[in-house]
Amino acid sequence: MARAWKCAGLRWAVDGPVLRWVGGRGSALTRGKRVAFAVAEGGVRTCVGARGHACPAGAAVPGRSTGARCEECARLDRAHSVAADTIADDPRPYRVYLAWFGPGLVKVGITAYARGDARLLEQGAVCFSWLGRGPLMAARRTEELLRAALRVPDRIPYARKRAVRAGLPETGAERLAEIAELHARAVGLGGWPESLTPEPFRGVDHAGVFGIAGAGPGPPAVAEVAELVAGGAVGGELVAAAGPDLHLATERGVVVLDTRLMTGWELVPADGAPCAVPVRDLKGAAGVQDGLF
Repeated sequence: MARAWKCAGLRWAVDGPVLRWVGGRGSALTRGKRVAFAVAEGGVRTCVGARGHACPAGAAVPGRSTGARCEECARLDRAHSVAADTIADDPRPYRVYLAWFGPGLVKVGITAYARGDARLLEQGAVCFSWLGRGPLMAARRTEELLRAALRVPDRIPYARKRAVRAGLPETGAERLAEIAELHARAVGLGGWPESLTPEPFRGVDHAGVFGIAGAGPGPPAVAEVAELVAGGAVGGELVAAAGPDLHLATERGVVVLDTRLMTGWELVPADGAPCAVPVRDLKGAAGVQDGLF
């Protein structure tokens, strides 16, 4: 019997996306590589714990949860995150950014300076530009100022990011235009904290890194995996990757797999197996398929 592995999530490295496994190993994902695995028969998806610690209850979690945490572990994880505003004394420098995911989908956010653009890659930001850098609370106040003044959110549901990905403008100039205009408006605002240093507009386009918006070899995605199930399988050639999503060329077309759905399951190799998991049509509610392939 093949050894079962537990996925610890997708991370973006300098050379591209890497699937991490509990125990420390990683699988680099390059376009053209076949991704194929099956969920162990009779398996149960269990909570991944919080802040590097195992869930003390070993609680079962729903297959459609992208967090893969029970209520208690989700609360603990959130309580120690930058987004929760509970670590005001963090001495590390931070950056404020504008991220663009598609026409009309722009958000403002902050990330630790040392992380570079890793946070933007993990979010699936097609384009972005830095706005400024400074202490955490100055970055947070700037984020709140820009959210109110520019009427841009600090969160965008991932389903909306995914939905617009197939219809992005073809050229980098078109993709960068919206955040270039917003950046100019942002630096012209008053009220920036004195300890935050503004940064000039330097648009970064991830379309080529992701393999989307005319930069990839494959057709647009037709469906997305809704959840993994015990005994189910996923298999296809990797044609693009954006944020936590893998775009896989399968027997029915390109299907998007959100790798956050993989965490908490025991997975085994299944090279050559057809896809057999619940999916949703990406073109809208009509024709939604919540059964198997």
